[in-house]
Amino acid sequence: MPAFADIAIDPPLADSLRALALLRRDGDGGIAPPAVQMVGSGGAVLERDLPMVDLERLTRGGAGERKACAGAMARAASEWGFFQLTNHGVSRELMEEMRREQARLFRLPFETKEKAGLLNGSYRWGNPTATSLRHLSWSEAFHVPLASISGADCDFGDLTSLRGVMQEVAEAMSRVANTVAAALAEELTGRGGGGASAAPWFPAGCDETTCFLRLNRYPACPFAADTFGLVPHTDSDFLTVLCQDQVGGLHLMKDSRWVAVRPRPDALVVNIGDLFQAWSNNRYKSVEHKVVANAKTDRLSVAYFLCPSYDSLVGTCGEPSPYRAFTFGEYRKKVQEDVRTTGKKIGLPNFLKHSSVQ
Repeated sequence: MPAFADIAIDPPLADSLRALALLRRDGDGGIAPPAVQMVGSGGAVLERDLPMVDLERLTRGGAGERKACAGAMARAASEWGFFQLTNHGVSRELMEEMRREQARLFRLPFETKEKAGLLNGSYRWGNPTATSLRHLSWSEAFHVPLASISGADCDFGDLTSLRGVMQEVAEAMSRVANTVAAALAEELTGRGGGGASAAPWFPAGCDETTCFLRLNRYPACPFAADTFGLVPHTDSDFLTVLCQDQVGGLHLMKDSRWVAVRPRPDALVVNIGDLFQAWSNNRYKSVEHKVVANAKTDRLSVAYFLCPSYDSLVGTCGEPSPYRAFTFGEYRKKVQEDVRTTGKKIGLPNFLKHSSVQ
């Protein structure tokens, strides 16, 4: 198979950046960065370790260990909105196999990825409709509904082994997401005492047909110091489980400052989504995060998004709640409307009972 440099595999990200930044040609005919700083972090960013949780204490430990593990996750969800899991049951061999399949997938020509309807037509890149550099992501991805992976009409092209690997990864990450979500919910409601064997009553409306698996690639970027791999955002789901490589680049907002997340081999990253923050009455935090582009090497990651059906009420862990009742479908529609009309996501403030958002 041709090397990355031999075929046009990358989406036209540089063209988008050039158009948005009004880049000028330098004396050698190359692309020169803009004279003003674009979207950089504005100084050195501290690298931090996320809170680390041994999930085996929840799934195999005694009552005391289960309670301690659930409590540790709840504290991290409240203080950080993020944490990392070890002993989570997703094997290193499976994730390495997924990474190899990802590399093969993203090595396909750009035109094939964009136009051939691969993976149910779920391919996306950068943000072709961006109107400023703040909205441009130097990345490409397949954002795949789980319901479509096993479907006969989901085209995998010549990547015959990709379907099986994606199914296995989705099942493994689903188990992790459901276990963590149930334990975090029980910490706020008192049900089940933090045990891993509690009935899967939470989140309501979530099953294998409503969640998503996202395969990400962040190509090496010559403007890395000033370019987002993924623009700052919060996740519009209940919970996200992320497997990343060791390249790094994930940053999150902590105490009003950006901090870089130090990658840990074999650990999964978990972050709270907007819906869980609403359900928890703001006790758990859906924290803004981003990916910073890397100048020298590609970055690969896989994310599992725990989402309910569109008609499912998000609900609350108890009244009074600061949020009015809303469904996931209403939330997604409003987010998309805000992005289309204002260029940015407003999110949960739209759904406060006493919202000042117009």
